[in-house]
Amino acid sequence: MAASEPSTEAVGIHDTVTDFVLDNGMQVIVIEDHRAPVVVQMVWYRAGSAEEPAGRSGIAHFLEHLLFKGTDNLKPGELSSTVAANGGSDNAFTSYDYTAYYQRVAADRLELMMRMESDRMVNLRLGEEEIATERAVIIEERNQRTENDPAALFREQKNAAQYLNHRYGVPVIGWRHEMEQLGLEDALNFYKTYYAPNNAILVVAGDVQPDEVKALSETYYGVLPANPDLPKRIRPTEPPQTSARRMTFHDPRVAQPYVGRSYLAPERNAGAQEEAAALTLLAEILGGGTTSVLAEKLQFEAQKAVYVAAYYRGMSLDATTFEFVVVPAVGVSLEEAEAALDTALADFLTEGIDADQLARLKMQIRASEIYARDDVESTANRYGRALTQGLTVEDVQAWPGILQAVTEEDILAAARSVLDKRQSVTGWLMSDEEVSQ
Repeated sequence: MAASEPSTEAVGIHDTVTDFVLDNGMQVIVIEDHRAPVVVQMVWYRAGSAEEPAGRSGIAHFLEHLLFKGTDNLKPGELSSTVAANGGSDNAFTSYDYTAYYQRVAADRLELMMRMESDRMVNLRLGEEEIATERAVIIEERNQRTENDPAALFREQKNAAQYLNHRYGVPVIGWRHEMEQLGLEDALNFYKTYYAPNNAILVVAGDVQPDEVKALSETYYGVLPANPDLPKRIRPTEPPQTSARRMTFHDPRVAQPYVGRSYLAPERNAGAQEEAAALTLLAEILGGGTTSVLAEKLQFEAQKAVYVAAYYRGMSLDATTFEFVVVPAVGVSLEEAEAALDTALADFLTEGIDADQLARLKMQIRASEIYARDDVESTANRYGRALTQGLTVEDVQAWPGILQAVTEEDILAAARSVLDKRQSVTGWLMSDEEVSQ
């Protein structure tokens, strides 16, 4: 195995990236990959659900849907049908910190994609009919993804309990009662405020040359006016959490009860990613699969759980969360499962980290980083998400090396800092038949 072990230098930092800014403030990232004649164009806006005004939750995601309607130059649905007619695919997605639109096509179709994407940055045409139709669509999407899923409703409530003041406590799709009130003025206000070149990042990845992309981007995006009144990205901050929070969620549809716990945790920050790297490895060590610490202790030794997992969402503009899920074994109560989690975490902080396990994990991470570079869309996504969430190209390329440099002591220090029950929320998801303690 050692003979074929990929070097740290092979991971990420050899992406051939060109970075420049247009005169109107739009940042452009070009990632060259000439192994296949395809290109991915992504336009990322530094505006997600956390930018929404109070009382208008869901407007960022709603506007994402509305951008597939017509413009002054494109009929409703024409952009997507044109992409499909050219053998490509397109879509969009919204999160807390960004909204992104992308097309994957043959490399020689890039100019056509830029022409259409730049058009809907400034020429969106909406009326009350489009608003009513698409509002019904997003409400039905919430029905399917959230209202019909007890686990989704549980996570939504637990997240709201974790964030008392920050907009991360509001679901990206929105609260239903506010979604029902979203109107044309809401959509246009958000569009005119945030959909501007000086609030956008263009990522082009694939079989392209930087000079070609620069010329095309100047032609189609560089002529668009910047928004001189673009608001600064300042969000409400969380007050210090000094007391553990608890919740129970009952739903008759729950077939498998479980314990969920989240802790406030630091995010990846530009030029200071070391603690986030330690937390990334901590999540894998504690709950990254059947060989993880919690799986070994709770599933195989104590037989208190049938499933355990740990998650850390480090890519975030503001403070994020470190989370656990414990699904109890048959005959094990939620109270017992939670106690077993607490015991296992305490033991871990006392016993420390197995050096061989950490070495294996780092090797797996190196390999996965290399394989990820075979997917041009994944590469474009990695840079776009990072840049909209406050990181730089240099941070993205330094990340693999920072992960490899993390020590056992770094991980334990991060664990002791974050796994403080005073800054946690513990939730029990259960059916109506079960009784909470």
